[in-house]
Amino acid sequence: MNLVHRVRRVSTVLAASVFVALASSAAFAQDISDSHLKAARSAIAAIRATDVYDIILPQAAQALKQQLIQQNPDLQELIISTVDEKALSYAGRRSDLEREAALAYARVFSEADLTAIAAFYNSDAGKKLLQDGPIVSREVVKAAEIWQRGIARDLAQDVSTQLTQVVGAKADVSGQPADQGTPAPEGAAPGTAPAPAQ
Repeated sequence: MNLVHRVRRVSTVLAASVFVALASSAAFAQDISDSHLKAARSAIAAIRATDVYDIILPQAAQALKQQLIQQNPDLQELIISTVDEKALSYAGRRSDLEREAALAYARVFSEADLTAIAAFYNSDAGKKLLQDGPIVSREVVKAAEIWQRGIARDLAQDVSTQLTQVVGAKADVSGQPADQGTPAPEGAAPGTAPAPAQ
């Protein structure tokens, strides 16, 4: 019985939290002016902020087709036509994402910021940045990897050189154990003292 009460209590708390979050989101949305929201939508369109999500509905439809056809191979044509028809009817829900994205941008950026962002990304330079930016980013990553290897190598060499100068023969900074004294005679176990002369 305690478990049932706990589950009910947790459910009530979660429901209240969701209600408060939705209410505060709605209240905040009312604080954003129409012109601010319009500037956010323009900025989103200019930077193609939601373009990456265009694939979600087609992917969901394709996955559903495969699943249903695997379970009912004899209904393949009906499944394909039904899923395509229903998926097309969901295309209008894309505007929900645009609205939420606009609200997210409007919460962070002022109307003036959003107008400036849209102006830049609608310019030739902004369009080129969007088009060629990923290519440049890949090249920068390659350059950073080469630079990182060089820095790590040079740092290790410089530290090794300095430690060798300071410590001298007392330590071997190459990672090998330092010399432990007189080497053992040939055939003797390492670390064994030479036999006294007779």
